[in-house]
Amino acid sequence: MNKYQTLANNTIILAIGQFGSKMLVYVMLKFYTNMLGADGFGDVNNIINASSLLISVVTLSINEGVLRYALDKANNGKHVLSIGINTAIIGLVIFAAAVPLVGLIEMLSGYQWLIYMYVATGSIKGICAIYVRARGHVKLFAVDGILTTIAVILLNLLLLGVFNLGVVGYVLSVSLGDLFSIVFLTFKAKLYKQYRPLGNDPVLAKAMLRYSIPLMPTTVMWWIINVSDTFMVTAIHGSAANGVYSFAFKFPNLAAIVVGIFSQAWHMSAITERNSRKISQFYSNVFSMIQTVMYIAASGILLVLRPIIMPFFGSEGFEGAYMYVPFLISAVIFQSFNNFLSSIYEACNKTTHSFISSVIGATSNIALNLILLNSPMGVLGAALATLVSYALVYIYRAIDTKKYLYMKVNYPKMFINLLLIGIMSAAIMLLDSGVILNVINCVVFIVICAINFKSAAQAVKLFISRRTGGSDGDSASE
Repeated sequence: MNKYQTLANNTIILAIGQFGSKMLVYVMLKFYTNMLGADGFGDVNNIINASSLLISVVTLSINEGVLRYALDKANNGKHVLSIGINTAIIGLVIFAAAVPLVGLIEMLSGYQWLIYMYVATGSIKGICAIYVRARGHVKLFAVDGILTTIAVILLNLLLLGVFNLGVVGYVLSVSLGDLFSIVFLTFKAKLYKQYRPLGNDPVLAKAMLRYSIPLMPTTVMWWIINVSDTFMVTAIHGSAANGVYSFAFKFPNLAAIVVGIFSQAWHMSAITERNSRKISQFYSNVFSMIQTVMYIAASGILLVLRPIIMPFFGSEGFEGAYMYVPFLISAVIFQSFNNFLSSIYEACNKTTHSFISSVIGATSNIALNLILLNSPMGVLGAALATLVSYALVYIYRAIDTKKYLYMKVNYPKMFINLLLIGIMSAAIMLLDSGVILNVINCVVFIVICAINFKSAAQAVKLFISRRTGGSDGDSASE
């Protein structure tokens, strides 16, 4: 297979394993909002967002090193897995002593040991799953995603629906689901035969840590950009306002899920193909594909947001969430672009540059949140701050990555697509729900599809091409 077919096959397998399971979460969304309410939904998101930060800090982002070095077949897989798990275990032991400090944070008080369990299971599960994927067991990785999601949903139905445990029940369900995944992968992939508590390669360990540790502060910065606004919304406007804001973020994430699945396959290709003779053209083509998917997915979500999504998913108290979606969906578009450009830094071992760009985004995000959340914009200001910070990071990375890899980007086309999405966003925020709104957005959606039709057709052609060797369909970029 050529590099496009490898990328396509991995994407399809991951999509089968994850897209359906992730959609089940959206099917359950109305159940969650009904059982938790706006306050509970806000508290759940604060716990999960805090835990996602702690996982990276506690493990020194070693999962990134596991992915990078497990993909290189020259490395001993047993050593890579063992170094990853041992790093996480040491971090979790140290974190156990600091757990009481988490309880001093008012919005997390009372949940500190629940957070510890979430961090512990999430850390080990993440390393096991990434290792399995990196060593070529993509189908098993996909099956694990399906089974874990089903387990979490069944536990949610039991702990929320039957025992009415609220926030504790939801977080406990996710942690137990991760534990189930660890057990499943341990036996199915025979990880118990590969894990070595002692006697691992010290040179490899140093290399993995040198690669991973700079990504840890980068992850912290991205956490600030991604989720610090939810804590600031809670602090300034309360848990209920944060619940509505977090609910609104679920729908832009639909587009992020599509590209996120592709990105998992792409990061594998970016590392394994980093020495390819036509790597520049490969990046140009794939970035064009990502843009096409994001523009169509984002405009499609905006098209059905008010006539379908809000009536179906919105419970009492969540009706005004649609106002935040336009800014957030544009932010997710730039987020997907930033994630793509980060693969250039990772493939070239320039992770410090990824950190510099994330500092720019985090600083601007905090400053704008402080200003806008206390302005007449209120919670809407958090959504705008997120969009601006992502856009600034993209501008920096688009300029900076040219030093390492030339990539052809059709900026006039990008501007036109973003302008059209802006028109749809303005219509959603300014017009009453009805025929006029739906007609305007339907027309704009058709125009966006027409503009991106050629790119979509070229992507299909590249992925189904049977050519190998030097051609690889590389001339198809625009």
